[in-house]
Amino acid sequence: MAGELHPGIPTADPARAIALRPGRHTRVRLAAYARLAKLGMVDYYLSLLVVVSLIPLRGTAFDAASWTASAAFLLGEVCLVSAAVAFDDVTGYRDGSDAANYGTDPLVRRLARKPLLAGVLTERDALRFARAALAAGALLWAAALALAPHRPMWAVLGVVLAAFLVPQYSWGLRLGYHGLQEAFLAGVGWAFVLPLYGLLTGAATGLAAVEAFLFGLGPLLFGVYSNTNDIAGDRAVGRPTAACLLSRRGNTVFIAALSALETAVIVAAALLGAAPWWFPLALLPVTAARAAQFTVGMLRGDVLRGRLLGIRAHRVLVAALVAANLLSAGAA
Repeated sequence: MAGELHPGIPTADPARAIALRPGRHTRVRLAAYARLAKLGMVDYYLSLLVVVSLIPLRGTAFDAASWTASAAFLLGEVCLVSAAVAFDDVTGYRDGSDAANYGTDPLVRRLARKPLLAGVLTERDALRFARAALAAGALLWAAALALAPHRPMWAVLGVVLAAFLVPQYSWGLRLGYHGLQEAFLAGVGWAFVLPLYGLLTGAATGLAAVEAFLFGLGPLLFGVYSNTNDIAGDRAVGRPTAACLLSRRGNTVFIAALSALETAVIVAAALLGAAPWWFPLALLPVTAARAAQFTVGMLRGDVLRGRLLGIRAHRVLVAALVAANLLSAGAA
């Protein structure tokens, strides 16, 4: 039955809640859809800052066509990610994994972020929203391709492939249920940086590839902490994340390796000449934040705080990349 909640999940009748606040129906619904779309999680959308800060290093003019194409691309990102997370909420609601993962400690996991579990939206509402967001995202990315000053084939194919795959995390192909969850989290970040850079400049550089890779690692390096917390719920529904498949020690080693990979790529970029020699120094705050995240989340066992520190580390990474790019452009 649509709207029926899983046992043990605190909720309220949405119709009664709205009735208690006459005249606020629209605002309540809009707020619920914003939570369904996870609009507060802006971390993927910071990709535009990285791309725009790279443009001066290429010596490419950032004209009106570039701005409009970038705006359409960013709005398309928002719509496609909104569709993906809405579909994911429907899947998690249907199979009970969200009830298991959020219901055990609603104060920590903020049950209100799940409007289906909270009873504010119905399954039908969520599906209708997801399909509309998917259509809007596809149209916006088509507009970005049409408006872009350059259209190298690799960038066009990257945009088309990303538009197809992003909504398929737990719907359609259900990539997250076939052992591709970690690759998906990172791949979305890469797809939001490098193809847009190609559309704006007509080329790909070593530095752009490095920064796209680092940007994609960001969501992965807080996603794996969420997965560590959600082992029981994910195992119950057959979602084979690394945290589910590995032993506790193996999962800790896996997360440590991902954290070390980020630092290794930063250092290698400078050693191989893709980035300035001082690039690792500029990104030292990121390395420090990642070490703190691992210490708190894995060594001390406060996994959800580790996830929060990972979100902050990703934002520090974006700020450091933008600062390094602007400094390089100023010195050129």
